[in-house]
Amino acid sequence: MANQHSHTDERTGGIGGYISLFTAIVFFSGVLQSDQWWGVLDFTTMNGAFGSIIDGVAFRGTGGSGARDGFLFALGLVPTCMFALGMVRIFEHFGALEGARSLLTPILRAVMGIPGVCGLTMIASLQNTDTAASMTKLLHEKGELNNKEMHIFTAFQFSCGATIVNFMGSGAVLLTLTNADGSMAVPSSIGMILGVIMICKVLGANILRFYLNHLERKGAFQSQANNKNMEVAHG
Repeated sequence: MANQHSHTDERTGGIGGYISLFTAIVFFSGVLQSDQWWGVLDFTTMNGAFGSIIDGVAFRGTGGSGARDGFLFALGLVPTCMFALGMVRIFEHFGALEGARSLLTPILRAVMGIPGVCGLTMIASLQNTDTAASMTKLLHEKGELNNKEMHIFTAFQFSCGATIVNFMGSGAVLLTLTNADGSMAVPSSIGMILGVIMICKVLGANILRFYLNHLERKGAFQSQANNKNMEVAHG
């Protein structure tokens, strides 16, 4: 009995795993984003920003173009990805991924055909596309996601990436527009719009899921995956 209980705790991460998962969800969700003390529990706040070299001009500068400007843009992504992956390692150490696998697998398997271990990355993808891409690659390299699951999960992330940040930063302002008679120009709410976005993201993932199922029945997808793995193995 003791061995069975120990084995169950190992797969779920135990109560510590659930606490770690809850902390990770809060950390990556952005609900505590603030310049107050509780901002230390938020990913975006702790990720910070580059300072200005002169007033209004960041280290990337202005007016750049081509490969050199692209290099500086890519360089700016490095700290974010490093910080995110480091935090994931910490949460993983305390059992967050095992907790996510235990709690979310029944839901995510039914909705999109992916394992619950994707839950943490899914939360992160709503804030930052680069972080989610790095975390997805890490899951695939660790064998938590097979090729099919990785493609489906990527399709979910691809549509309206960084949903919360992009919508709240540029789309929510549309809700404040009014017509000449004073009525609202966009008769909707933030919750309804975010709900439609999430439905479309899940729909997009399922379109690819059904397409891959179709290829699997024909044996084409596995053949393509094997060829891809052979290409990677041979450099």
